[in-house]
Amino acid sequence: MIGEVLTENLPFLLEGYRNTLYLVAVAFGGSLVLGTFVAVLRIAPVPMLPRLARVEVEVFRNTPLLLQMSFAYLGLGSLGIRLRPFTAAAIVLTLYTGAYVTETVRSGIASIGPRQIEAARSIGMTFPKTMRLVVLPQALRTVIPPLGNLMIAMVKNSAIAASIAFPELLYQTQILDSRTFATFEVYNGAIFAFLTITLPLSFAVSRLEKKLRIAR
Repeated sequence: MIGEVLTENLPFLLEGYRNTLYLVAVAFGGSLVLGTFVAVLRIAPVPMLPRLARVEVEVFRNTPLLLQMSFAYLGLGSLGIRLRPFTAAAIVLTLYTGAYVTETVRSGIASIGPRQIEAARSIGMTFPKTMRLVVLPQALRTVIPPLGNLMIAMVKNSAIAASIAFPELLYQTQILDSRTFATFEVYNGAIFAFLTITLPLSFAVSRLEKKLRIAR
């Protein structure tokens, strides 16, 4: 009977659902902090720092997420550095999404007029203080919608953690399918579960974007 498999195994799938939400919450919080920090380094008046920051961004933006996930869990494991699946997934998603956050925040910083930065420096503000009090509050406000889109992308990218046996939603779905062979029913349930996360986020980002557009 349609729905019977999902009903009987709902706690098992809910465990994957909760793990997905937890992974996304931890990794997205980390990517915001990392991405903002690296974005500031990209424009820092210190020799070599902008170049090193750019290398970090290019490496993680231009290599497959699946490869990064496998390297963190299997590659480092072969060297004796063994990370738990959650730790490996959270670190990789943080670094991968953080690279995109960096470029997003950097575009927000670029939208701030250089005169504001010059004025802040002329009254004796240091570069870090200028960034913290003058530039970043304005820049982050302008990039909230694209940051929301990155969070939606992270929800979908979190499914790649199934490749290293982290029990998120897709991994639990695959296990349940192998036990019940109710492939159509089980995967439809997984699709619906992901939509209950991404659609509300998409709606919230759309509403927020409209409000910010009107405010400007």
